[in-house]
Amino acid sequence: MALTTSLDDLSVLLVEPSSMQANLVSRMLENQGVRQVSVVGNAQAALESLHKGHADRVVISSLYLPDILGTDLVTAMRRDPLLESVPFILVSSETRPQVLDPICQSGACIIVPKPFTEQQLSLALYAAADYLNPPEDLDLAEMEELRVLMVDDSLASRKHMRRLLSELGIERIIEAEDGRQAVALLQENTVDLVITDYNMPEMDGRELTEHIRTQSWQNTVPILMVTSEQNAGRLAAVERAGVSAMCDKPFEAGGIRRLISGALSRS
Repeated sequence: MALTTSLDDLSVLLVEPSSMQANLVSRMLENQGVRQVSVVGNAQAALESLHKGHADRVVISSLYLPDILGTDLVTAMRRDPLLESVPFILVSSETRPQVLDPICQSGACIIVPKPFTEQQLSLALYAAADYLNPPEDLDLAEMEELRVLMVDDSLASRKHMRRLLSELGIERIIEAEDGRQAVALLQENTVDLVITDYNMPEMDGRELTEHIRTQSWQNTVPILMVTSEQNAGRLAAVERAGVSAMCDKPFEAGGIRRLISGALSRS
């Protein structure tokens, strides 16, 4: 898909069992300039539609579907090589972290709280479109030389981040499943940027940050933390430990690119 400056060329698959809600969202999408909208009522129909040559769509789904949850739908999509990078917008009034965590960890996802305004939907659509478009605001030659250590216990999150980094021209990436593995890799590999989650087994993101800043020979390397953690006290401790920038999960592609650019420019 070419660079999106409007939403006219965006194709949306709306997964909504309520015909009244589907009509309401469809009207909102039309008001935002979206002309290609398909509606299905359950997850199975959504997966079948996406497999019929329409994997470049943006999916907008309710959380509660007749067959499975919307979180299960996005999990199934992320396990499918053809659908793993399809942008997914969840519309839900749910706020419990244990329910929303699969969305936060799966990548290329945006959560729109219900009830929502057209402006909120528009922002989500532009963020989704950003996932489908290559960036133009970074020096790709510089990015190609960048060496990145990516630390996250979620395979889905690592795969999604790797896709975003590849779009930036970054291919020199090593991965760790937790802070302890990251420490071992840092002893043997020189890196230009560390991107880490917060909640991980063995050694979490705060502990990893503290180790890098106080014990690693690479103690000045920029550290970008991408996390679904909401506890203000824990996040404040992470900031004190010395992270260069922080970003919430789920995150927008454009936002993560700006954070990477900013972290590198300050190093």
